[in-house]
Amino acid sequence: MISKKVILVGDFATGKTSLIRRFVDNQFSDTYLSTIGVKISKKKLTLANGIEVQCMIWDIEGGTQSKPVNTTYFTGTHGAFLVADITREETINHLSDYLAILKEKYPGVPVIIALNKSDKLPLEDAKNRVDKVAEAYKGDIITTILTSAKTGEGVEEMFYSMAEAMTAG
Repeated sequence: MISKKVILVGDFATGKTSLIRRFVDNQFSDTYLSTIGVKISKKKLTLANGIEVQCMIWDIEGGTQSKPVNTTYFTGTHGAFLVADITREETINHLSDYLAILKEKYPGVPVIIALNKSDKLPLEDAKNRVDKVAEAYKGDIITTILTSAKTGEGVEEMFYSMAEAMTAG
């Protein structure tokens, strides 16, 4: 089994903790709990090719205009999720800031964008936003995934896609 560190980065209240909780414990809560610093979870995945991956999932506290994310938590990462709240345009706009940090300090690390809280928009609107973001970041990321920690939509897919990317080659 191989162990890989993956980080979830994004603005505050985008659902990073909820995505992890849905994936690791298959649970969801509407109660907002702000992450302070970092919280580490782990889950073992078995990929289609038989490779077992122990994902060390780092839930990094959300950034704000007055308090940027602490990039020391990025050290040693093998993969990164950039998480935005699909209903809050400013969180989508800030993805470029997080991506710039990753590209500068950790070039070659696979990046997936998760547009979370898809359950709060009509499906067609959500898909249009995903297409727009995917086009804007084409060439810099692996994929853009529509997710909902509440319903579970896209959550397994995002983590398995990352595990595949981190073990490729």
